[in-house]
Amino acid sequence: MAAPRRAHVEGAEALDAVFPRDVALFADAFPAEARGRPRAVPKGTASLVFPSDMSPSTHATLSSMPQALALCQYFEEQQLDFRGKQVIELGAGTGIVGILATLLGGDVTLTDLPLTLEQLRENVARNVPAEHMARAHIRALSWGLDHEQFPSGYDVILGADIIYLRDTYPLLLRTLQHLSGPSSTIYLASKMRQEHGTAEFFETLLPRHFACELVQRDEQENISIYRVTRR
Repeated sequence: MAAPRRAHVEGAEALDAVFPRDVALFADAFPAEARGRPRAVPKGTASLVFPSDMSPSTHATLSSMPQALALCQYFEEQQLDFRGKQVIELGAGTGIVGILATLLGGDVTLTDLPLTLEQLRENVARNVPAEHMARAHIRALSWGLDHEQFPSGYDVILGADIIYLRDTYPLLLRTLQHLSGPSSTIYLASKMRQEHGTAEFFETLLPRHFACELVQRDEQENISIYRVTRR
């Protein structure tokens, strides 16, 4: 999802410097007994198939499922139309958000760290019909490191539970600034973890560069969805 903590650190060492491999960090968000078996899913994702034994070694891949489902539910409630839109998902994880955006007509690039891409490709292959596969693209993206290899001005930028490590916040902001344009819309769904400064990101850091609107709040799950645009 992101990039190195210090500019002079490169490669796998850089990623390890930022991302802890302790999956217990997200135990509160996605208990082990629920992995691969979400109890309630949005209508558009009810038929999607994901392996129940996905490896937790991909950091937040599994922990982001509740936030991803919340974002998918929001898309359905708002009847968002992705037809003809150039879409990019950051920190795609399982790919459920990007897959739904593809099924809703978008030309979607699903991105994450290299170590997650094998599972991501499998999930996309399982759930995107052959006639739509040309609109689903999978690429590695490390925030702040190789974001300039991607075009600017995506119509829609998506992210589910990608704000959880303070060291990555400047890298994410830099990436969002590059990928977005005057007409871009960014949708971010996040569990509001006080210990990780998530609220600070949305209320202080992000508004320095973007206009942010809280469009949905689930108090029980502590999940917020923001609609973000360029100033």
